[in-house]
Amino acid sequence: MKASIATLVAFTLLGTTSCVLAASSVDLSVTGSITPSACTPSLSQGGAVDYGKIAATDLNVDNPTELPTVTLQLNVNCDAPTLFALHTQDNRQGSSNYVHPRNYGLGLINGDQKLGSYQIDVFNPVADTTVSPLFSADKGATWISNPTGTYFEPGAWVAFGDPSSGAPFMPKALLSVTADLPITASIAPTSGLTLIEEVPLDGSATLEVLYL
Repeated sequence: MKASIATLVAFTLLGTTSCVLAASSVDLSVTGSITPSACTPSLSQGGAVDYGKIAATDLNVDNPTELPTVTLQLNVNCDAPTLFALHTQDNRQGSSNYVHPRNYGLGLINGDQKLGSYQIDVFNPVADTTVSPLFSADKGATWISNPTGTYFEPGAWVAFGDPSSGAPFMPKALLSVTADLPITASIAPTSGLTLIEEVPLDGSATLEVLYL
């Protein structure tokens, strides 16, 4: 897992013209901020969900085969109370057999057969203050709160805020937070898979900390 500083770098090209002469200069500005504190994310089990060997004969031919849910624990620890969000990237993008934005892929067989998919939920956050999960599909412009939990969607943001504050919900500056991440995976119907030799489940995702 890696942490990243979400720094805004804006290049502004400013110039004026007149009906007689063109401007002979242009301005460029580089802006942003450096946060004095940092947050470190970690996952239990080293972030690994291992289903071991699964016999092809135990898989469904015409329907997906649901695998047991495995729950990892997410920990984010900061040097000081910090405003942050979490963002995930599917490193096997395009390999999910479900066409749904919240699904991650499990890799391909023969370059074009989608092996399966998995989802990552976010439940039971515990922080230095009472919080509930927040979800944003527009990079933090608006947030949705669901006290019972939310999910990591590739490209979307997850943060933690006060469940009693009412809309509009906003993330809170936290020193630390832990949360349960249930991982729910399934294998695509074997009627569309070539399983004449051993193939690996190849799911991979990256979780990043974004400073707000």
